[in-house]
Amino acid sequence: MKKDIHPNYHEIKVVMTDGTEYTTRSTYGEPGAVLHLDIDSKTHPAWTGGGQHLIDRGGRVSRFKNRYKGILQS
Repeated sequence: MKKDIHPNYHEIKVVMTDGTEYTTRSTYGEPGAVLHLDIDSKTHPAWTGGGQHLIDRGGRVSRFKNRYKGILQS
């Protein structure tokens, strides 16, 4: 193998959306980094079988609804 071409593989902590944590090995960040997930298998409808939930981050959903309020049916 060639030297110095592979990324550093180290332990990080992953924090799920419900607050649970686990340690894994990854090339993400620096050793000891914390990766906070916005979407994971516990909340995403593709895995839970639930309906769609819109999360309004930065007012984008409310701006869209205001812009098209005469056309959309809520």
